[in-house]
Amino acid sequence: MVKPVATPCDSRYKGYKMSRAFNFSAGPAMLPEAVMRRAEHEFLDWNNTGMSVMEMSHRSKEYMSVARQTEADLREVMAIPDNYKVLFLHGGASMQFSAIPLNLASPEDTIDYFDTGIWSTKAIKEAKRYANVNIVAGGQEANPTEIPPIDSWNFSDDAKYIHLCSNETITGLEFQNEHLEHIFSQGKPVIADMSSNIMCREIDVSRYAVIYAGAQKNIGPAGLSIMIIREDMIGHAQPMTPSLLDWQTYANNESMFNTPATYAWYLAGLVFDWLKTQGGVKAIAEINARKAAKLYDYLDASSFYKNTLKASERSWMNVTFYLNDETLEADFLEAAKAAGLLSLKGHKAFGGMRASIYNAMPEAGVDALIDFMTVFANKHA
Repeated sequence: MVKPVATPCDSRYKGYKMSRAFNFSAGPAMLPEAVMRRAEHEFLDWNNTGMSVMEMSHRSKEYMSVARQTEADLREVMAIPDNYKVLFLHGGASMQFSAIPLNLASPEDTIDYFDTGIWSTKAIKEAKRYANVNIVAGGQEANPTEIPPIDSWNFSDDAKYIHLCSNETITGLEFQNEHLEHIFSQGKPVIADMSSNIMCREIDVSRYAVIYAGAQKNIGPAGLSIMIIREDMIGHAQPMTPSLLDWQTYANNESMFNTPATYAWYLAGLVFDWLKTQGGVKAIAEINARKAAKLYDYLDASSFYKNTLKASERSWMNVTFYLNDETLEADFLEAAKAAGLLSLKGHKAFGGMRASIYNAMPEAGVDALIDFMTVFANKHA
């Protein structure tokens, strides 16, 4: 059994040390154990109130203090400008696949979408219900594990916005700076689904019109999604837009038009606070870069394993790989589980393996995985 190690923590997390297996799940994903131990400590009696956060009225002064601190910490770690609203919503990122065109376009408008993977395709399917979708790049004829060359991209002159999934969780394909600069140069509002790479590195939020993310990968538990929306993007919803899909509804009510996912919201706040204690996004990005480089370098040097993506388009967060001898996959997964390395099976659409190494995954987890892979490869060489 691989023995995990403690992660750095300040006095608020004293005694909350890693003692579990390394969970490489793509989502719901591993959370910092220090956060979970703190939540455990506060579970029955939060801040001497005599009740759990999950029992509080979402409109009580106690819970409002939790909600406002969570937003303040997120604004701090992501350096979110004052002219952006932060919304905490139900429905995951998938609900926004419909809400985005409903809030930003009319049925006769053209909207530009990148089709670079399963999550992009799902967003396009919903967007086509409410506006005219132009596929900038990708689609059924494209390689699903490659971003098409920039010189093949086809933007619309009159697009209301440009949408992309910045990191495709399933294949481990991520837009890089070169891609993003060309997208920003079009001068259109850019909408980004960052569900699986939000806060993995520093970004300039002001370059985006909307950033959205499901929480269950790099933020907190499932049941919550987060929207970061430039204020001028709010208030333009189509007349038929349901109240619960209209961003103005939430902006006017501090995300509390109806009862929100209060406990998931609270846990996300603990994650943001934990991230601050680690040195913020800049510090965690340095760790993420090392984790990804270690694993990709190992795969590239191996004759037993392989990664099939271009080095220039590989995700920091979701590392996909294959065994050259596919008949050993079941044995690999069984042995990995016995070694305390969990959830390494790849998505059913692409097979192979996938190691999701989000912010909560300590560097020691990647080291343990590489050690295990070396032993397994030597045994079956």
